[in-house]
Amino acid sequence: MKTKAYLYIIAAAVCWGLIGLFVRTLAAHGFSSMQMVALRSLAAAICVTLPLLRSGSTALRIRLRDLWLFVGTGICSLVFFNYCYFNAMQQTSLAVAALLLYTAPVFVMLMSLLCFGEAFTRTKALALLLTFSGCACVTGVFGSSVTLTLSGLLYGLGSGFGYALYSIFGKYAVRKYSSLTITAYTFYLALAASWPLADFDYQRLAAIDLPSIVSVLGLGLLCAVLPYLLYTKGLEQVEAGQASILATIEPFVAAAVGVIFFEETLTPVKIIGMGLIFAAIAVLNCRRAKKG
Repeated sequence: MKTKAYLYIIAAAVCWGLIGLFVRTLAAHGFSSMQMVALRSLAAAICVTLPLLRSGSTALRIRLRDLWLFVGTGICSLVFFNYCYFNAMQQTSLAVAALLLYTAPVFVMLMSLLCFGEAFTRTKALALLLTFSGCACVTGVFGSSVTLTLSGLLYGLGSGFGYALYSIFGKYAVRKYSSLTITAYTFYLALAASWPLADFDYQRLAAIDLPSIVSVLGLGLLCAVLPYLLYTKGLEQVEAGQASILATIEPFVAAAVGVIFFEETLTPVKIIGMGLIFAAIAVLNCRRAKKG
């Protein structure tokens, strides 16, 4: 049912919104952004593979001609999006980088129009406007002085484009494979691409402490395997464009994590932004209910 699929996608976004808890711990222990991507991919690959091997599942069997789907989800999306996002954060403010990341629904809807023939309706346009305005409020762009270079803009838009690619490649993949298979191969390919770029000090890595291990497992299981399984499962019933908008509840969760765990300020503007994001989700749900 569509309602269950919506809940899968929203639950995935909630899991993604918790990522700051683990990223800040690893950053405090001296790990770089790309190293965190590689460790996250490694932990996710292990977490998703062990149950499959134990059960003797055939879910790891894919056709070689379909490998491009997982190159798309794992490298073109996951690794490329992280690379662009980390560079955007270095060249502009975190608020602007986050706002540019959430141009993803725009890219998804445009590509869905071309790839899947999904209609770009007035309802979707309204939901996009509410989503983008809400993300602008939540990330704090309003009320701050913003400077943005051309390279920062391009990296930011690149992160949104890379983020959007998962919905497109994932939509193709769910026609042939289970969400578990797609999630597994997404992280296999992401690991293969990110590990050589991480430049690890292996002596230091061998001495990793318990908080860092817990954080890596949190990134790999709670913030990677679980949400990608849920999101991919939701794509079986929900249009890619709608799914990308539903997933923008993530900034709301991230803001809540900041307030609860890191004593970040929750301003009236951020509260308005959260309300706008929820309004976008409500618009899509109300429209679907009328059709049903």
